[in-house]
Order: sequence, then C-alpha cells, then structure tokens
Amino acid sequence: MVDEYERHLGLERGLSANTVRAYVGDVVSLLGFLYADSGNPGEGETTRSSDSLGVEVGVDSPGRGGGVLDRGKEAVGGAGNVGSCSSDPGSCEHNDHPVGSVSGGAPADHGAQVPGGVLDVGVDLPGMRAWLAAQRDGGAGRTTLARRAAGARGFTAWAQRRGHLGVDVGARLVAPRRHRVLPSVLRQDQAGAVMSAAAGGARELDPVALRDHAIVELLYATGVRVSELCGLDVDDVDLRSRLVRVLGKGGRERTVPFGVPAHDAVVQWLDQGRPSLVGADSPPALLLGIRGGRLHATAVRRIVHDVVAAVPGAPDLGPHGLRHSAATHLLEGGADLRSVQELLGHATLSTTQLYTHVTVERLKAIHDRTHPRSR
Repeated sequence: MVDEYERHLGLERGLSANTVRAYVGDVVSLLGFLYADSGNPGEGETTRSSDSLGVEVGVDSPGRGGGVLDRGKEAVGGAGNVGSCSSDPGSCEHNDHPVGSVSGGAPADHGAQVPGGVLDVGVDLPGMRAWLAAQRDGGAGRTTLARRAAGARGFTAWAQRRGHLGVDVGARLVAPRRHRVLPSVLRQDQAGAVMSAAAGGARELDPVALRDHAIVELLYATGVRVSELCGLDVDDVDLRSRLVRVLGKGGRERTVPFGVPAHDAVVQWLDQGRPSLVGADSPPALLLGIRGGRLHATAVRRIVHDVVAAVPGAPDLGPHGLRHSAATHLLEGGADLRSVQELLGHATLSTTQLYTHVTVERLKAIHDRTHPRSR
C-alpha cells in the first residue's frame, strides 16, 4: 500500500520527487513506530508524551483502535531509509535513495524499519500523537514536526478515501505551530554588489566564470528556485522577449521575465562560455558542469555562496536567499502581491505574504534608525 500511496503522490498529485520522498518517509516512520509500539502503551504514557508537545489528549481522543490499517502482503520493509529525513517537503537532500526504492530494496541505515509479511497495524490518534512526541524527544524541531504531522494527516485522509481505514483518524492530529522565521535578504545595494562581483570574474571570459555570472543574474532577476534553474534547457529561454519558461512544483509551468543585465549575461555565456563545456553527450541544458553534464543544484549553491561571500557585510546566502531578495525588492519597488505570487510560482498567496513581513520589518528598522522621534 505504501507503493500505492507513493504513486498517488507522484502521479495523481504531481508532486516533485523530493516531496514524494519526504511524505513517504513520514508514512514509513509512522508505520514503523506503530508496529514497534503494537504492545499498546498505557494511556498515561501516551498522555505524558503528547503533553510534551503541548497537545491536549483525552478531550477529543477516540482511544486506541481508531482504525486498523490492513496492508495485506505489502510490506514497508526497506522503506526506513527515508523515515528519519527531517527536511521540509521538496528540500530533502538524501538523493542517494531514489523514490522508487521506498518499498523494497536495500535500505540505508537511517530510519525505522518494519518487518515484511502480513501485518495489521492499528492506526489511531493517541498512537499518532505518541509518534510525534517521540520525534520531538528525538530532537525534531517545530517546523519538522508540523511538516510530519501534515504528511501523516495526508496519508490517513488518502487511506480513508481508498477504504484502507474506516475513519480518518489523523484529521484531528495537531502539532506545535511552526516558527515563522523571516528569511535573510540582501539590501538592494548589496544585491548590486553581488552582481558586480560575478561580472568582474566574467571579464576574463573564462567559461566557468561566464556561467557563474549567468547563474546569479538569472536567480536574482527571476526569483526561480535552484531546482527550476538547473532544469532549464536552452530552448526554455526566449532571449528576444527576455522570458524564461519554468517548470515548477507540481508540474506547474509559468513564464517569468528577466531584465537586460541577466539577458546580457546569458547571451555571453551561450556565445562564449557554453561551447567550451559542451560535449558529444551533453544534454540541451542551459547550464553545464565542467564535464559537460547538466549542472547540479549542489554546485549552484556553492557558486552563490562564494559570490555573496565576496561582498563585505552581506549575509551568507544561497540561491534561495537570492529568491527571497528578489521578492522583497519587487515588493519594495511597488509590485502587488498577486504579481509576485505568479512570478515566484507560489500555489497560495499566504506563502508570498511572508515577504510583506520582511518588507515591514525592514521599514521598521529604517524608521527606528533614522527617525528623530522613533524612541
């Protein structure tokens, strides 16, 4: 059944491979915990663990036995290799275990494992709460707990719809609210200095330096995610109209404009840099590594960190920091929230609204620092 849920996430919901990996890892972790806990701990033990999460137990709890998950002959064994991944969906970096190995195969040694065979696992609200409490006791942060609770709720809702569970026992599963952390961003003058630093390295016309200049210009100009940047092909960039076609999360395609500096950096890379790195087996990728293959996101992160570090006083940022900076500067320049949402490819406006908080906090800091009546 884990395989079935995995196919649902990837094919029906169209989630990215990393997001599928994270959500399936949550399910494997939950089922492994419930299997190991099949002796049913006493109510007091469950209550104490759940209380440590700040969750009320006993008020709306249906008691143990809220549902029995019959997995028949399917096993979760071998899926534990993703069970302890603490990354948010879409940001898991454990790329050494492909999504297809979630059910079966040789597991990596990090995560709970459930023996194979015919198993009936009791899935109930107290057990799910105890699972979250164990995660907290193991050092998981509030953001990770919130993400794992969401993953477990999604699984039980799906299992109930498919008839694997009689009731959706996870509907009332809650976790501590995640901390809303305002992202670090560059000031506009710092962003300009970062672009100038990258342009300075490209003046020698070294192919790698030309590529790195195009990378930072495109990231800041478009606000695309690093995975979206690395997935670009040459044909995705319309240089005449200064538009780039991006395939984002959930397979959603969008078109993003970019300015003249980014246009000039990309043209220079395509004309004078990329031909030096392309090989007979090179893909049609816009950005290539030194061996002619598609550039990996890890390399882009290193490149951005190195370029930003060359600017004195700039915060240590990666590609996502340039995305945050681009969104913040758009709002500071008067762009409306809906337009920024469309440019960034956010599915909901609430995600984009984070940047309004960044802008307000920056305005407050400026006011406190400069207004004679601020104190």
